[in-house]
Amino acid sequence: MGEFVRLEVADGLGTIRLDRPKMNALNAQVQEELAQAAAEASERDDVHAVIVYGGEKVFAAGADIKEMASMSYGEMLQRAPRLSDCFTAVSRIPKPTVAAVAGYALGGGCELTLCCDFRIAANDATFGQPEILLGIIPGAGGTQRLSRLVGPAKAKDLIYSGRFVPANEALAIGLADELCEPGTVYETAVARMSRYVKGAPLALRAAKESIDRGLEVDLSTGLAIETGQFAALFATDDQSIGMTSFVEQGPGKAEFTGR
Repeated sequence: MGEFVRLEVADGLGTIRLDRPKMNALNAQVQEELAQAAAEASERDDVHAVIVYGGEKVFAAGADIKEMASMSYGEMLQRAPRLSDCFTAVSRIPKPTVAAVAGYALGGGCELTLCCDFRIAANDATFGQPEILLGIIPGAGGTQRLSRLVGPAKAKDLIYSGRFVPANEALAIGLADELCEPGTVYETAVARMSRYVKGAPLALRAAKESIDRGLEVDLSTGLAIETGQFAALFATDDQSIGMTSFVEQGPGKAEFTGR
């Protein structure tokens, strides 16, 4: 458990909780603790889905500008790859993930939401990539993940302008997947992710990897990835359990073991 980031587990759900007062600024320590929590959530058999949550006041208002302001080109040249790696660790959690967003998700905070499969936001939440206002660009995946999620033209508008995006616009452009009342974002995320807790873990992993890797390659290569993942699942106990249960009891009755 880190000083500012911890993994809490209950009922098959792992919550990666950011807690660095006042605004969950993502300094180097928080970045490293995020990577550690992501690794733990990936490895633990009792975690079947993951919620990334910053609390009901703010998700994360961005990088720690005070920490970065005095860094030289040489220093950032060394740090930037590790910054990207820490966020990528969250994106590569081989289980369903959701960002539960209250308050601000700006800069690195918005980039962190992009590392999750889904984004649930309070209807008064605010997203944005305001790095251009500081004379820089997003450096933790924003130029790449945002354009893949909302399309290049919309991503360019948000990144070029640095403007804040209200929750209703985020929902309209696909930056958010679901809105809820303020104060209920965590409970809404729990309800959403509980759908996946009893799913076949190896099949969920295969589905996520097929989709994510497929988006990075041409269609032919993506189909080959899917074919390999599909066939591999026939070596698992869960495939046998699932198909036997379907034949004998109908759909939705299987109790998977993750083997």
